[in-house]
Amino acid sequence: MSVWEPAVGGSNDWYTPKYVFDAIGEVFDLDVAAPMFGPRHVPTKGWLHIDALRVIWSGFVWMNPPFGGRNGLEPWLCKFFHHGNGIALTPDRTSAPWWQDAAAKADGMLLVRGKIKFERPDGTVGKSPGSGVTLWASGKRAADALVRADPALGSAWRRA
Repeated sequence: MSVWEPAVGGSNDWYTPKYVFDAIGEVFDLDVAAPMFGPRHVPTKGWLHIDALRVIWSGFVWMNPPFGGRNGLEPWLCKFFHHGNGIALTPDRTSAPWWQDAAAKADGMLLVRGKIKFERPDGTVGKSPGSGVTLWASGKRAADALVRADPALGSAWRRA
């Protein structure tokens, strides 16, 4: 997650645990919302940590954007689906308008079973978050990866 957009009362600098990437089984070209010193577990060739919404993304992307702010995810998801090639992780707020919009645009999604305990920059594991997460697929490669990850992570759906 991005360290340059802090959440109210805390930091957005949280790492997705390795087992999520093991289940996905892909190598990404770019982590578009990486912490300042790069991703810890993301199997990626490069990362962005500053001005990610203002620069051009390339290749197969991983996106775990800052969760802070009521409408803060909308610009990230807009750019993600416009890019059209990657996997994104967001809270699973199914009644939120941004979540419903994403569901209509996604080539696939995976509703993660249980709650992911994200890691702090020092490697310690945080407490369970208030909600679960959704993994979004944009593009066929991403949708196929989420279907493969289904048995390990939750319940996947792919657009026909």
